[in-house]
Parts: sequence; structure tokens; C-alpha cells
Amino acid sequence: MSGTRPLAHYPLAELKVLYRVLHAAVSDHPELMDSEFMDDLQRHLQAHAAAAGVDVSTHSQWAAWLADPGR
Repeated sequence: MSGTRPLAHYPLAELKVLYRVLHAAVSDHPELMDSEFMDDLQRHLQAHAAAAGVDVSTHSQWAAWLADPGR
């Protein structure tokens, strides 16, 4: 597709908002769980979080990092 950009080209704060909104919608739209985009987005964000010293396997750390647009 012409004009598409990899996730790395978007501001991290925007990606965090998109992930939180999509994740909150999973109960109403379970097909999101099998979405390639959701998987790619989560993997991308978890790599950033891990690089920032966040233990992404600890829900509270992961959630706090996602909620902080400046981190």
C-alpha cells in the first residue's frame, strides 16, 4: 500500500492511546484478539517498554507505562 509507514514512524504517545482504546474494546470485539495489527502494536510497544526498564510481564508496570505519555 502506498504511503503506509511502519509503527516506528508514529509518535509513541499516539500508539499507546491506540493500544489502550483497542484493548478496552476487546470484550465487545473479541476478533481484536486475533488481529495481526494488535499483535504487531503490542510487540512494538512491549519492546519500547522493555528498553525503558519496564517488566512487561508485570501488569501494573505495563499498565503504568502505557498510561504515561511521556515515557
